[in-house]
Formats: sequence, structure tokens, C-alpha cells
Amino acid sequence: MPELPEVEVVRRGLDTHVVGRTFDSVEVLHPRAVRGNAVDLTEVLPGLTVTGTGRRGKFMWLTLSDGNALVVHLRMSGQMLVGQLGFLQSPHLRIRALMGDRELDFVDQRTFGVWQYASLIDGIPETISHIAPDPFEAAFDADAVARAMRAKRSPLKSVLLNQEVVSGIGSIYADEAMWAARLKPWRTARTMRQRDAVAVLDASKAVMARSLEEGGTSFDSLYVNVNGASGYFSRSLNAYGQAGKPCARCGTPIERVVVGQRSSYFCRVCQVR
Repeated sequence: MPELPEVEVVRRGLDTHVVGRTFDSVEVLHPRAVRGNAVDLTEVLPGLTVTGTGRRGKFMWLTLSDGNALVVHLRMSGQMLVGQLGFLQSPHLRIRALMGDRELDFVDQRTFGVWQYASLIDGIPETISHIAPDPFEAAFDADAVARAMRAKRSPLKSVLLNQEVVSGIGSIYADEAMWAARLKPWRTARTMRQRDAVAVLDASKAVMARSLEEGGTSFDSLYVNVNGASGYFSRSLNAYGQAGKPCARCGTPIERVVVGQRSSYFCRVCQVR
């Protein structure tokens, strides 16, 4: 699933290419892509102008001229692609929106992604009000989040993936952050020192910032930006997916374990805190 850097790359692309444009028409080609809506997007969106973009964690949205938002969750394989009219021919096209001389397409091979029309409450769509702030938000308080983490009996890896504690972090950046902070993925969160909990949060922000600079992490063609280009941060990973390769810090082979039914990659020598 695309994590915060990948979603932010897409949001920035949408901010560049669709803000200021008006929906002329919307065609829904698969009902799962609009599940959960109380309104018909093909009737509500035409005539509305995109006034801005937003993101929290793995969710992004287009702010609309009626004061509401179009929330987008890419899930496993969703793509938001922008181009000239008729530029895309794909069997996985789920929604096509025409905006003047541009076309905004939602492609989703696995049909887990969704577009949802939602009201805004204090600038955040009501449908994601339960999602915690992410490390890049002004409202993010690392000390407070660290205390919330340390109240959990779950393994650290599971807590980092809990989007109601801290949003935007998935398996890739959780493993990278724990490697950087030298923390074991299976360590019970409540046994951590406050400074270690803050350190892993700081590390998550740092590694995601570096990923943003390289366009995010792409392992296959399912994650691309609005122009269809892949990110290159996979070349810079120290832990995630590196089983059997030497640790960049000490040379010990990276190992894979299962924590909370999720694969985790770590260095047995370095991650000892």
C-alpha cells in the first residue's frame, strides 16, 4: 500500500495539475470505486472547481468550491493519473473525470481504492476524523504521540502501523525507522523509554522526507505519480525487503521476522535498544 511519501507525491502532482480546474463530467466505471458515498459523484461533482488539495497520513483530498472535499484513498493499487483527453486506455480504469482539456483518471487494478465526497470539519474530511495526525503536520506532537505509544501493550511495529496513533507509516517506513533508531520490531511499546519512542518517530519523519526527495518507493508499476512515473527510494532502503543482505551499519545480514502477522526486516546486532 502506498504510504505517506507516495501519497504526498501524488497530492503534489494533483495540486499542480488540477487545482483551479472544474469538473465537466464524471464517469464511474466500477461501483467499488465510489462505495460508501451517500451521493452520486456523477451528479455532485460536475460544475465544482478544485480549490486546493490536502493530505493526512495515507489519505488525500481535493477541496471543492462548495466547501466540501473529494477524499481519495489509493489502498493497494490505486493511481491518480492526469493527461490530455483520451490519453489513457486501461482495463483497470475505474473513474474518468473530464476537466476542460485535461482528464483525471482513477486506475485501480485490485479495486480496493475509493473516491468519497465528504464535508470538512476544521479542514479535515469527516470520513477520516479518526485518523491521527502524521509527523509532517503542524498539529503533530512527538512527545504526546510517544506517550500514547508507550501506553500500548502491542509490539512496536504494530503500534507504528496503527493509524489512530500516528498516521502515514506503513511497513516500509516502520522498518526503516526502527532500523535507524536501533529498536527491535517486536519490543512491547510500553517497555520503551520516552526518548526511544520519540527517536523512532523522529526517524520515521526523516526517512519519509528522504523518500519524498526521490519520488517515493516503487517496487512495481502499481505505485506511480500523476504522470505515470515511479519513485526511486527503494534503492536507499536499509532494512525493508533486504533479508540476507549486509546491514549498512555493521555488515550483519538483515533478517526477516513476522510481527503481528506482518513481515519485519531488522538487524539482530544493531537493533538492540
